[in-house]
Amino acid sequence: MEAVTSAAPARRLPSFIPAARAGGAGRRGGVVKVGAAWGCERRPERGAVKGGPAMVAPEGLREMEGSALRRLVGREEASGGRCLLLDCRPFLAHSAGHIRGALNVRCNTIVRRRAKGAVSLEQILPAEGEVRARLRAGLYTAVVLYDERSPRAEALRDDSTVALVLRALRRDMARADIRLLAGGYERFASEYPEFCAKTKTLSSVSPPSSTESLDLGFSSCGTPLHDQGGPVEILPFLYLGSAYHAARRDMLDALGITALLNVSSDCPNHFEEHYQYKCIPVEDNHKADISSWFMEAIEYIDSVKECCGRVLVHCQAGISRSATICLAYLMMKKRVKLEEAFEFVKQRRSIISPNFSFMGQLLQFESQVLATSCAVEAASPSGTLRERGKATSTPTSQFVFSFPVSVGVHATPSSLPYLHSPITTSPSC
Repeated sequence: MEAVTSAAPARRLPSFIPAARAGGAGRRGGVVKVGAAWGCERRPERGAVKGGPAMVAPEGLREMEGSALRRLVGREEASGGRCLLLDCRPFLAHSAGHIRGALNVRCNTIVRRRAKGAVSLEQILPAEGEVRARLRAGLYTAVVLYDERSPRAEALRDDSTVALVLRALRRDMARADIRLLAGGYERFASEYPEFCAKTKTLSSVSPPSSTESLDLGFSSCGTPLHDQGGPVEILPFLYLGSAYHAARRDMLDALGITALLNVSSDCPNHFEEHYQYKCIPVEDNHKADISSWFMEAIEYIDSVKECCGRVLVHCQAGISRSATICLAYLMMKKRVKLEEAFEFVKQRRSIISPNFSFMGQLLQFESQVLATSCAVEAASPSGTLRERGKATSTPTSQFVFSFPVSVGVHATPSSLPYLHSPITTSPSC
C-alpha cells in the first residue's frame, strides 16, 4: 500500500472524486450478478493498477443500484431502520443535499491527519453512540456508502473517504455487509429527487443590483432586504434571521422554533412566556469583542439541540452579529474553515456581511479551532473547548482567544475575497 502524503490544507472545498467508469459492453461483460433483490453486482477480483494510485481491495464490497436503494429507503421509512446510509462527502455537500436518513461521516483533513490513514468509528461518527453500538452488535442488515460520484468498487482509491470508512467498518462491525451506491449521490438525486433532502435557501432574497438598493437597503417593494422572506435554516436545529423575524410568532411557530438567541443590546424579547431566550449584548461596531461570547453562544445552541429544539439566532438585521455567531458555531462544531462556513451560510442568506472587525475575530477563532482539533478529538467529541467554555457564565475566558494575531495559517484579511460583500452594513446590523 502506498504511503499517503498529507498536503497543505486548501481554502476551497476538496474536489469530488471524478467519475471513472469502464465503457459499455466491456464493463457489463465482466459482471457477475448477485442478490437481485438488492440490485447488487459482484465484480471479479483484479490486481493493482500499474502506475496509478493505490486501490483498496474490494473483498466482499458490492455495488447497489439506485433503484434498489429507492425501494430500501421506502421500506426503512415505513418499518424503521435496519439499513444504515453513510454519506462520505464533505459536511457542506451533505448539508446542501443528501439521501433521506443518511448520516454524514466525519472524515475531514483534520481527522485524516490525526488518524494517519486508520480512522475509527468514534472518529467518523463521534456523535452517534447508539449507531456505533448497533454496528458493533451487528444489528444492521446492510450499510450503504456513497460519495458524490462513487466509482466502481474495485477502482476505489486507497486514500478516498469511502475507503477509509470501509476499513473502519470492517475492523469494528460484527458482520460487515457493506454496499457501495453505484453512481453516488449525483446519479441517485437526479433519478430519485423525492428521496433526497435539500436545505431550503432564501430564494426570495437576492443581492441588490442597483446603487439605490445598495445605499438604502430596500427593495422595490419597500421592504428592507433583511426582513424579506423568513428565517433561513443553517442546520436542522439552527436558524438565522432578523429582529423582524423574531417578532413574528407565526413564523417562529411554523418553523418549530423553541428558543431564540438575541445578539444585540436593544432588540426586545417579544414572547418570553412562549420561548426560551438568551441575550448576548453586543454592538455592531469595530470596538465590540464578539469573540469572547463565542463559547457561551455555542453552548446555548448545543443545549437547545440536545433538547430536540430549534433556535433562531438574530440581531437587528440578521447580517453581521447573528451571522458571526452562526459562522463561529459551524467552524467549531463542524471543524470547517471560515471561508467554507461563510460560503455555506451565504448560500442560505445571501446578504450576510459581518463587519471587518468581526471577520478578523473569526479568522483568529479559525486558527484556534484548527490548532486544538487533535487534542479535542483525543479527549471527546466536544473536548476541552467545551469544558473551558463552561468554566464561566460571562465572557471572561482567557482560553477563547489566547492565540496571537500573527498566527501564520491565514492570509491577511484584505486578501480574502469573502470579506467583501455587495451590501454595505451600518451599525445595528
